[in-house]
Amino acid sequence: MNPFTKSNLDPVSDTALMFKVKAGDIDKLSLLYERHNKILFGFFFRMSGNREVSEDLVQTVFYRILKNRRQYKGKGKFSSWMFQIAHNLWADHYKKNQRTDLKDNMETWELKDGLSADEQIEREEQLRQLRNALYKLSDEKREVLILSRYQGLKYSEIASILNLTEGAIKIRVFRALAELRKIFVQIDNNGYEG
Repeated sequence: MNPFTKSNLDPVSDTALMFKVKAGDIDKLSLLYERHNKILFGFFFRMSGNREVSEDLVQTVFYRILKNRRQYKGKGKFSSWMFQIAHNLWADHYKKNQRTDLKDNMETWELKDGLSADEQIEREEQLRQLRNALYKLSDEKREVLILSRYQGLKYSEIASILNLTEGAIKIRVFRALAELRKIFVQIDNNGYEG
């Protein structure tokens, strides 16, 4: 299939914008940045728990997109290609830093409006316990949960990002959720923080 078909050149599509970046219209990268920087920040923040590291990694993803723009083929969703870069960047960062400062700078997760003070306190405690449980998972398990549950990527997209089969991703998500539940219950019942 020709990547320059009319549907791929829709002026508002990510693919069309990336093809313009690839062709040398570097200014279009700012539009892609505006569309995706918060999503990437959320991914990195949930992986690292560190605001400054997350901001730096988002910038680095877009630097790598610019640097590797000529390799963009337009197959699949732009966001899948972007998350492939983010996944590789996180792996590089993790190897260099070996899980340092994972729990620093964690902000309170959003609470629903209309909760009483007691409900908000209970909700904050549950979210704190969930965060602690999430950080007790291996990076591999935490990443598939973040990509599937928080970033909303389909299993097929995650499989493409991680170079695995869709079946392998389903198994990883299932196992990660089972382990997360086990750790969460242990924290909730025993106050275990590890």
